[in-house]
Amino acid sequence: MSQELFINVTDYVHRVAVVEDGVLQEIYIESLQRKGLVGSIYKGKVVRILPGIESAFVDIGLEKTGFLHASDAALSDQSHSISDILEDGQSIIVQVIKDPLGNKGARLSRHLSLPGRYLVYMPNSPFFIGVSQRIQEEAEVERLKSLLQAQILASSLGGYIIRTAAEGVMSLAEDKMYLDRLWDLIQSKAKLAKQGTLLHADLPLTLRSLRDLVKPKTHRILLDNSIAYNESVTFVHDFMPNTIKKLELYKAPEPIFDRYGIEDEIEGALSRKVSLRSGGYLVFDQTEAMTTIDVNTGGFVGYHQVDDTLFQTNLEAVDTIARQIRLRNLGGMIIIDFIDMMNPDHRKQVLLALEQALANDNTKTNISDISPLGLVQMTRKRTRDSLTHQLCEVCAVCQGRGKVKSIETICHEIFRAISRVGVTSDGRMLLVLASEAVVERLLHESSDILNRFETIIKKTIKCQVENVYSQEQYDVILR
Repeated sequence: MSQELFINVTDYVHRVAVVEDGVLQEIYIESLQRKGLVGSIYKGKVVRILPGIESAFVDIGLEKTGFLHASDAALSDQSHSISDILEDGQSIIVQVIKDPLGNKGARLSRHLSLPGRYLVYMPNSPFFIGVSQRIQEEAEVERLKSLLQAQILASSLGGYIIRTAAEGVMSLAEDKMYLDRLWDLIQSKAKLAKQGTLLHADLPLTLRSLRDLVKPKTHRILLDNSIAYNESVTFVHDFMPNTIKKLELYKAPEPIFDRYGIEDEIEGALSRKVSLRSGGYLVFDQTEAMTTIDVNTGGFVGYHQVDDTLFQTNLEAVDTIARQIRLRNLGGMIIIDFIDMMNPDHRKQVLLALEQALANDNTKTNISDISPLGLVQMTRKRTRDSLTHQLCEVCAVCQGRGKVKSIETICHEIFRAISRVGVTSDGRMLLVLASEAVVERLLHESSDILNRFETIIKKTIKCQVENVYSQEQYDVILR
């Protein structure tokens, strides 16, 4: 499998597309007006202890206070009671592990992690050496552990995770020295800083993608901005010298994401419905609690046996589901409603195919067995906002319901409003303001009802089109 990175840099947003074997798999977006905070380290102040939910609110200088759970606050195994760990007014160093979302403040942790190219250093953790699970050869795991152990003093504090990018490297010394210097700098800043001060921010998206996303299978990194390209060359020269030959500056007049079809893919990832090649389709419904994915046969009737048709549709859906989960960056609980399969072997094969399709996902997933109803429950760790949350907002018309009231329903609401206003109020006329479609129905299909209301309330009822009104908007005004 080959990988390419396409990096689009503008004055207002940075975007990184991960393409594997010519197919877009992941998209990372960082708005310069609304940059993510994950990885940022602050000197905070505990402003409220909540023993009932074993949590605390911490002021880190943002609009909303951050949320710190006891499990993320305890630096030892001695106590997990939030009242024993923290006290009001206490100064603490915390790291953002989840960006603010909606009315919720940032999720915080005292278990700091400082990522380098090959290592992740956790200065507040007990000493340990871990290795990425994606490095599967036992001999390589032991070699890397021994390599790092030889460079760590006996008095060293904190834990280390050896990242996937370290596979095959011969030295971890420079990466460790860089992380040691970085931690010393953060500590020095913290001693002098006021509460609510930013101590450290992670790299910008462009450089972060080079550090975190480049792998041995990456054969090209294409950037469309000369300044970002020069910064990347400098960064790669210092930390990833073997990657310099993979960097290219895109100079064509056509926008880079248009040239490689990425813009269309992003638009498609915001759609509720995704078509399958066979004629079947998937329906994605994302809510605050979970995401559901419904598999449908659609127009696919390609096999003589019904069981084979359902099996092949589910099997085809698996690859698309795995790709869309990564592309949309869906997190939390995900329920996949596969088409019911009576054959137990078919169920096992579909589940195995799903596990294999998600094996390339860098984000941790857990998958349950297929239930008798054909449902698969899985979880995927939330690492950042989903693509929908990043690029969309709640619809002003339907208020996030995904539907609007029918014209008939709005007309019925208007009749009820006429009943309330007309009978109990003085005046000679009622004016109904509504959208064109609603007024059209009132004056035609519902004209007899309006006439009866005029007789009952003894007032004239007039209807007027308001072009700026949505289908659900209306007013009944007494004159």
